[in-house]
Parts: sequence; C-alpha cells; structure tokens
Amino acid sequence: MTTLAVTGHMDLADETVPLVRAELEQLLALENPEELVGVSCIAKGADSVFAEAVLAVGGRLVVVLPSSDYREAKVKPDHASTFDRLCQAAREVVVMPHGTANRAAYEAANSELLRRADRLVAVWDGRPPSGKGGGTADTVEQARAAGVDVVVVWPEGAGRKG
Repeated sequence: MTTLAVTGHMDLADETVPLVRAELEQLLALENPEELVGVSCIAKGADSVFAEAVLAVGGRLVVVLPSSDYREAKVKPDHASTFDRLCQAAREVVVMPHGTANRAAYEAANSELLRRADRLVAVWDGRPPSGKGGGTADTVEQARAAGVDVVVVWPEGAGRKG
C-alpha cells in the first residue's frame, strides 16, 4: 500500500485548477492504482482536486473530517455537491473527535493525515506559514519535522485568488 495525503490551498485561481489537476494525475500515474490510498480533508480547492485525481486513476480515497459539524459549518453551497460526492466515493470517512470546526479540529485532522501518510503531496506556493496555524505551510513543516517525504505541486503559471 502507498498512502499519499494532501495539503493545499483552498483559494486556487480558476485557471490554476486544471494545471494542478494535470500535475497531480501525472504524479499519481506513477503509483500502482491497486495499492494507492489518497487521504484528504476534501476542502474546496487542492484537497478536492487531489481526491478527484486519486479516484480518477483508480485509487482508494480516505476522507478525514476535522469535526462532526464540518459539513454544516464550513462547506459552502458552491462546494457541497463535490463534498458529498467525494464522501460517498470514499472507502473510509474518519471524523475527528471535535464537535466544532476550529483551529484545534483542523490541527487534529492534519495530524491524522500525517499519521497515515507515506508521503505528503503539498499543493503549495512555497510561502511561509501565516501564523494562524493549520494551514498548508504549517502542515508541510510538520511533515518534514516528522520525517514524512513532501512532494510539492505548484505548476508553472499557478496562482491563488485575490
């Protein structure tokens, strides 16, 4: 089994999504689909693009939700159908023992991703942590500190909204 977890930006620019998707599919194509497990929190942006790419190449998806209220509290209407479809397609859905989606819940979810990961795929622009905790750069730092290999995906021309 090869388990790849993902961390990445939620605010990918619209034109960046197909670039990231293509690079993820190239990366995942190097794996045996029968042995591939992708672990994702399926947030909007990189997490969901990764989850869809794992399923597209025939891998198995494990979803980690930060809290029991995550869907109701944090999933916006424009992402709800994708979120629900990915939950349905997942082999396993793990809900962290937090009632409320907050910083502690996100940090717990990131720890669970890293605990399961052979490698971390980071859809990341390389910028340092924002100081808020639980973000992409924080997860990359945690992975590296824990000795988990990190593969950064940030294609030429990629950008973030705003």
